[in-house]
Amino acid sequence: QVQLVESGGDLVQPGGSLRLSCAASGFAFSVYTMNWYRQAPGKQRELVATITRGGSTKYADSVKGRFTISRDNAKNTVYLQMNSLKPEDTAVYYCNAELVLGSYWGRGTQVTVSS
Repeated sequence: QVQLVESGGDLVQPGGSLRLSCAASGFAFSVYTMNWYRQAPGKQRELVATITRGGSTKYADSVKGRFTISRDNAKNTVYLQMNSLKPEDTAVYYCNAELVLGSYWGRGTQVTVSS
């Protein structure tokens, strides 16, 4: 079955960095676009970054220049490198795959940016 497992969330000080990972299984990872979303308390889930099968990327305006999405098709893993973190980046971060069979989500990983 399709599984997406996020890891790498932590408590970090403002200005710090984290790298999130999402390990995928159960589908042909290399042919699908992968997404990172986040949801802060009391807010709607928002799209943070997207990477296509060909490696093209898109970012939310709020993270452009600070976050980088990448993928390793040999490891069936998508990453989100987050630099210059701000308190407003605090959220649960989710990995997402929009497959032919439907939309799949991981359980999320908590990122907290606080001094």
